[in-house]
Amino acid sequence: MTTLKEKNEAHIFTITTELDPPKSASPAVTEEQVMKVAPYVDAVNIADCPMAKLRMSPIALSSIIQHKYNVESIFHLTCRDRNVIGLQAELLGAYAMGVHNILTLTGDPPSIGDHPDAKGVFEVDSTGLIEIAKSLNEGHDLTGHKLGVPTDFYIGTTANPGTDDLDKEIRRLEGKKKAGAQFIQTQPIYDIRQAEDFLAAAKGLDLPILFGIVPLKSFKMANYLNDKVPGIFIPSPVLHAMEKGGRETGLKISRDLVQGLKEIGASGAHLMPVNDVDAVGYIAEEMR
Repeated sequence: MTTLKEKNEAHIFTITTELDPPKSASPAVTEEQVMKVAPYVDAVNIADCPMAKLRMSPIALSSIIQHKYNVESIFHLTCRDRNVIGLQAELLGAYAMGVHNILTLTGDPPSIGDHPDAKGVFEVDSTGLIEIAKSLNEGHDLTGHKLGVPTDFYIGTTANPGTDDLDKEIRRLEGKKKAGAQFIQTQPIYDIRQAEDFLAAAKGLDLPILFGIVPLKSFKMANYLNDKVPGIFIPSPVLHAMEKGGRETGLKISRDLVQGLKEIGASGAHLMPVNDVDAVGYIAEEMR
């Protein structure tokens, strides 16, 4: 199987999607979702207790997905729940289980989740986690002690093309590349010109960039994202289209964005279907 890293290095346009683990000891719900998206994607992101809410281990679930469904996984790992010993232990275990793609995240604070009295660790942030993964790839732990066998993680980080200060965002990404980041998945875009501007600004990074897309389901959703979520800009033509249409219109907009990203030379698209996994096949089928 050609890996996501190999596809990115070969400049093959890739599509990833993001799924939440279940709050259950059974992976069945997520497995059903994986079976729907597997024919259309190059890898499946598995979140790490998103919004600080208890969910199944993303590493364990990623391993199950890869072994049972022959689709690569990208496991999220946050700095919220583990100190540097725990983070390194998780990474060594993940690699041993064959899960080699990681998206490094600082993580949401426990106060917003379903265990608000839990203590957040945050001994390092996402840049520190990138440095940890890089050190393991180099064959030593964070303190310089040699490993028996090194890892070979493909290390991902996040970016926001819709930020108000693009220069600052690029400087932040330069620091993450220096720390060891090897690819980028972004927050959602709804304007292909925004993606073009970000690609131009990030050209010097020379990192694969997979632009995030959240399919719109309604005019209400579009307005909420545009008005309430920092860093998301939805242009007027898209808002007008959603005012007249619904889910099908949102899916068509997303499909057009994916095609547009391919045309402008982006490395890929990262689909975040927000529990609407059937949307993934509709959006990505023409890419396959």
